[in-house]
Amino acid sequence: MWLAVVAVLVGLAILVWSADVFIDGATALAKKLNVPSFLIGVIILGLGTSAPEMVVSVLAAIEGSPELALGNAYGSNIINIALVLGATVLISPIIIHKGIVKRDLPILVAITALAAWQLRDGLLSFNDGLVLLALLVVVLAIQIVMSLREGSSKHVNEISNGNIVDSELLESQAGKSDNTEPSLIRGLGGLFLGLLMLVASSRAIVWGAVELATFWGLSELIIGLTIVAIGTSLPELVASLSAARKGEHDMALGNIIGSNIFNTLGVVGLATLIAPITANPIILSRDVLTMGVITLLLVVLSLFAFISKRPFGRTSGATLMLFFVGYTLWLMQTANL
Repeated sequence: MWLAVVAVLVGLAILVWSADVFIDGATALAKKLNVPSFLIGVIILGLGTSAPEMVVSVLAAIEGSPELALGNAYGSNIINIALVLGATVLISPIIIHKGIVKRDLPILVAITALAAWQLRDGLLSFNDGLVLLALLVVVLAIQIVMSLREGSSKHVNEISNGNIVDSELLESQAGKSDNTEPSLIRGLGGLFLGLLMLVASSRAIVWGAVELATFWGLSELIIGLTIVAIGTSLPELVASLSAARKGEHDMALGNIIGSNIFNTLGVVGLATLIAPITANPIILSRDVLTMGVITLLLVVLSLFAFISKRPFGRTSGATLMLFFVGYTLWLMQTANL
């Protein structure tokens, strides 16, 4: 038991440090490759911070614990929006751009609806897993093409306004434009080192938390929806908070949306390919329903912020945090804890 406590505490300390390294590497990479921060958030941060969910769910599928795999993926999606995004905007409000409202949020809603539809009969088959992984490839391709187009348009506008010339002049004066290769290498190095430490530390936290939860007599599904889901969402939480603190708001939001896309399509899809999953009916009636409601709530709050031209700020963050508290209480009540 004490070893589990040590694993959780040490893992948390390493997690906080590695998140800063991870975000610094991602930011440097985005600037050197002239890639929009949101795209880096969706692809690199989304995939990277979803690695713990993928590892845990795959191991759960291999070891014959399908409810742990589903509970981990869907529970992480709920936590990412309600807790991670809620806490992030409480600290630093986010500006909602047009592309997020017109493209990214509708994709997230459609994916969430697909997850509910596939679970309508309580079974996720091998073919369902193939559909999820194929859709993941399509969605990533759409995200890359559209984000790069938006980035190119923004680049052209900046040139016409003289902003690019000014920024290059400043870089030249600072002595940064004469050699970009070392910075690119440092960016990639920080990205991979940060990701490695994020995954390793979150794995230690999850192991310790599961050991403690099992010691306290919690069920497999509840462990997946709470302890494991929160533990594997720690990289998203720390990465998003770090990105917001550094002023990379697009990267913080892209991390949340990208992570939920990877969880629903990649994590569940891969686990289903390994072994078909027979789901407890309560997963659809409670957890998938909650995932759908919190996703729609995110859309409503984002639309309000976009239309009113206000930041997605502390009121929205408090609303999401209250939703998380309510869901946790409901979960405990239905689990008879």
